[in-house]
Amino acid sequence: MQDMSEDIVLVGQVSGLFGVKGWVKVFSYTEPRENIVQYSPWLIQTDEGWIEIKLIQGKRQGKGVIASLQGYTDPDSSSRLIGCDIGLRRQQLPELDSDEYYWNDLIGLRVITLDGVELGRVERLIETGSNDVLVVQDERERLVPYIRGQVIKNIDLDQKLIRVDWDPDF
Repeated sequence: MQDMSEDIVLVGQVSGLFGVKGWVKVFSYTEPRENIVQYSPWLIQTDEGWIEIKLIQGKRQGKGVIASLQGYTDPDSSSRLIGCDIGLRRQQLPELDSDEYYWNDLIGLRVITLDGVELGRVERLIETGSNDVLVVQDERERLVPYIRGQVIKNIDLDQKLIRVDWDPDF
């Protein structure tokens, strides 16, 4: 078990049970969704903290992903994982180009307009199909399209800051 750290990148969540042999349904944040099963071990965030669990087998199932995890061989044991986040160690993931980011890297960053108006912090991201959307929370929630160049002007991980061309009244 370990504490959450910058070394862990969230890649999905256990969303349900599949079958009688303890398989779990997974809501994957990877693109394509089934890429999550290329990695093992998974780090699962339980009430007790992060635990490492070996992925035995996984595959795409309809629009989702299902997985078999070591030590979870029946629905009773697997049901304890429903709702738990799935993470990977950053070193398990491919290196990104300098202008690419994992969603995990953007969560918590301050968002300000080009005029210096503070909009809040990135609470989470939403996949909409056409483009991803930053959910920015301050005194109210704002949905800011993640469109590089047009809306998202600059991302500075060192300053923990995203500059956007966005109307603060939206």
